Amino acid sequence: MRYTFTIILFLISAKISLCQEATGESSVNVNDLMRNVFKRKAISSKQLKTSIQSEFAVYPEAAFAVSYRDIDTGDKFNINERESFHAASTMKTAVLAEVYKQAHDGKFSLDDSILVQNSFKSIVDGSSFAVDSADDSEKELYNLIGSHVSIRDILIRMVTRSSNLATNIIIEKIGAENVNHTMRSLGAKDLRVLRGVEDIKAFEQGLNNTTTANDLAVILEKIARNELINAQASEEMIDILMNQYDKNIIGGKLPLDVKVASKSGAITSICHDSGIVFLPDGRRYVVVLLSRGIDNHKAASQLLSNVSKHIYEYNKSKHKFPR
Repeated sequence: MRYTFTIILFLISAKISLCQEATGESSVNVNDLMRNVFKRKAISSKQLKTSIQSEFAVYPEAAFAVSYRDIDTGDKFNINERESFHAASTMKTAVLAEVYKQAHDGKFSLDDSILVQNSFKSIVDGSSFAVDSADDSEKELYNLIGSHVSIRDILIRMVTRSSNLATNIIIEKIGAENVNHTMRSLGAKDLRVLRGVEDIKAFEQGLNNTTTANDLAVILEKIARNELINAQASEEMIDILMNQYDKNIIGGKLPLDVKVASKSGAITSICHDSGIVFLPDGRRYVVVLLSRGIDNHKAASQLLSNVSKHIYEYNKSKHKFPR
C-alpha cells in the first residue's frame, strides 16, 4: 500500500508538470503539494484528553473511565482507569474467558450438553431465586427450560444476546470464584465476579460484580494477543464478541469497514462498552468506555460513541501509511 501511494503521488506530480508545460503556468508548486500531502499532524494525547473531557463536561455529576491500548505499538491512553464501576454485563467477557480456560484444561467440552434451568442460589443465604424473563434481553432460552443444550450455545447467547439466564447457568457451571482467580492471574486484579444476575439479596447488601476500565482492557488485550489461552481460543472468543447485538457505542460512529469485537453493559444509570477494534489495514486497538450517573441510556450511549470516535481519529492520526 505504501508503494501504491507513492506511485499515485508520482503520477499526480507528473500530470501537474505536463499541464504547466502546456499552459506555461507555474502557479502550482509540485514540491509544496508533495509536502502538504505527507504533512499530516498526529493528534497528541493531550489533545485527545481535551476532546474527551469536553464530552464528559456535559454531565459534570457523572463518572467516566477510559482505557485505550494500541495492540501494535503499545501506545496507551487512560482516564480514571483504576476507578471501580458496577460491571453490568461487561463481566460476561471475564466469564467467557474462564469457560474457554476450563474447556482447555479438560474440565468439559464446549459441545457437552447442560441442563437449562431457572433456579439459582443467592450468595447471601443460599435461598433460591429465578431470573425474570421480562427483564432479559434474550427470551428464547426460557422456552428450553428443562431440556439440554450445548455449553457453546449457552455461551453464545450469554455474549451475543446478553442473556442473563445463560449467564447464571454458565456461572453456576464454572464457579464465580474461579473467574476471579483467573482474572488475578492475568493481572486484572480489581475485576470481581461475585454472583450471577438478579440476585436481589446480594444487590441489596452491595455485593455486586465490579470492574475497572484497566481490568477489562487487560483481558481484551490478552485475547487480542492470543495470550489468554491460545490462538484458536482467541479466534473463537473474538468471533463470538464480533456478533454481539449491541454495536451502537464503540462502533456506532466509526466507518463501516471498521470491525469491533465487543461486550457492552447497561443497568440503571450505568452504560459501558469494551472491545477490540479491527481496522481495515490490519491494525488493532483495545478500548474500554465506562460511565455512571447518566439516567438517559441513549444519551450515555451517544456520548460514549463520540468518545470512541475521538479515539479512532487519534489512532488514525498516528499512522501516516496503511501497514
